[in-house]
Amino acid sequence: MKLEKNNIIVERTYKQVYRCEEGIAKVFDKKKYTKADVLNEALNQARIEETGLDVAPLKEVSEVDGKWALLIEEKKGKTLAEMIEVDPKNLAKYMSDFVDLQLEIHSKKAPLLNKLKDKLSRQINSLKDLDATARYELLTRLESMPKHDKVCHGDFNPSNVIVAKNGKMSVVDWAHATQGNASADAAMTYLLFALKDQSAADIYLDTFCKKSDTAKQYVQRWLPIVAAAQLTKDNEFEKDFLMKWIDVMDYQ
Repeated sequence: MKLEKNNIIVERTYKQVYRCEEGIAKVFDKKKYTKADVLNEALNQARIEETGLDVAPLKEVSEVDGKWALLIEEKKGKTLAEMIEVDPKNLAKYMSDFVDLQLEIHSKKAPLLNKLKDKLSRQINSLKDLDATARYELLTRLESMPKHDKVCHGDFNPSNVIVAKNGKMSVVDWAHATQGNASADAAMTYLLFALKDQSAADIYLDTFCKKSDTAKQYVQRWLPIVAAAQLTKDNEFEKDFLMKWIDVMDYQ
């Protein structure tokens, strides 16, 4: 697997995504990502493939220049985020298709995936920006929420949806995949929209709730919990916004 700097698609401090002859390579810095982290993402990818969803299959786990790497087959097309950016007047149509795709994901089961509730609990317990009382309130709320076992993407947003020339959509980046409550997954998607565009977030939530026949208030009850989970990513630009959502009294 030959990787060249001019073929980088995404670059983060501890992770790079390359386009190469064999497909798409995700390369992880060992200072941030352990072997277990990388193997867990590979396992997530393999388990999602087994659900029958149209996803790019995992081809290889290897080391490249002393870093862990995943090689995944490339899905050709544009991201839905790119399409919305150049054609914003059709946002409602794109959002409808986007939610249909998310509901297809939620219709699947993958019993060996990690449980969403366990992951959220670990994330909340790890937060140093919240005092013990706030963590207790969040964990109490989390424990009270219904336990489901639907496939949840965990980072479902338009930049992770690839649209082929024929209009067929597929989903990439299953690093955060779990099994759990679909409304928690929807709350995370709402939050990801709201971080960039509140009006788009509102359109998304209205569309999701209508198509899934879910009460908006039920999705909103998850917002403080998933905001706390997002806070663990240590993004300073998001911190103030997320802290506002973590007020657990907002949706009593």
